[in-house]
Amino acid sequence: MGISAALPTFFITLREGFEAALVVGIVLACLYKAEQPQLKSWVYGGVAAGIAASILVGWGLWGILSGVSSGDGLYTPVFRQVLEGGFGVVAIAMLSWMLIWMTRQAKSLKSDMEGAIQAALAETGTAGWAVFWVIFIAVLREGFETVVFIVAQFQSGWLMPGLGAIGGLSVATIMGFALFALGVRINISAFFQIMGVFLLLIIAGLVVGVLKHVDVGLAAFAHIQTQYQALCISPAPSCVLGIQVWDGSSFLPETQFPGIVLKTLFGYRQTLYLAQAIAYVLFLVSVGTLYLNSLGLFARSKS
Repeated sequence: MGISAALPTFFITLREGFEAALVVGIVLACLYKAEQPQLKSWVYGGVAAGIAASILVGWGLWGILSGVSSGDGLYTPVFRQVLEGGFGVVAIAMLSWMLIWMTRQAKSLKSDMEGAIQAALAETGTAGWAVFWVIFIAVLREGFETVVFIVAQFQSGWLMPGLGAIGGLSVATIMGFALFALGVRINISAFFQIMGVFLLLIIAGLVVGVLKHVDVGLAAFAHIQTQYQALCISPAPSCVLGIQVWDGSSFLPETQFPGIVLKTLFGYRQTLYLAQAIAYVLFLVSVGTLYLNSLGLFARSKS
């Protein structure tokens, strides 16, 4: 699949990694103002622990999915589709929540973090641990969302998505360093808005993929348990997705450029069915509206 498989995780980790970098930068600035430089080691410890915990979570989820997929039981194909679809649903929910809720909270991020650090410094005996947990939770939250997304893309393997994650984190770290250490001016609001649009399209692609897992899983179950063949209500080769509404296999295949890039970034499929098309549009309209509303664009357009 090549470098295209790294693009979604690059954009996701770039956005979320930069958000974590902002938290770290704000905390370090608070410690500097409070003349508590000895607590910086707790900040770096929280970052390292958060990254390590995220990797462990991803390794554990990957191990579960790999174990199920490598089995030779009768229902192994069904279980695999259920797990992959389930991870996809979790990734959709978490990333959508992060996109909307965190956008609304972005304006108060600095004041919230400063308040948390001031409260931590007030606990003279446990200030270091308090700072550690603030950073650890912030990094783990972003990391957990990323590893769930990577696991949801099980077919791509770990290598290229992992490289994409490393690339995104590296760029986010450089941006954070440039912002806080070098004083480089970055339009943070514009950055998150642009990344938000990319993320919205990536999540919509996950919706299409999850429906495919549901369809394949139900078809496999109906094939094993023939008395449930009535579950498949669509004409072959679909089971429950309805009629085929798109076939670009002859002129825009998903295994060749540019189709492979469109697939990994935006959920493109060379064959698309009615339920997938409807779900894709509904997701973009509903969640996209909530996202734009969280940015205040609708309010500004009405005023």
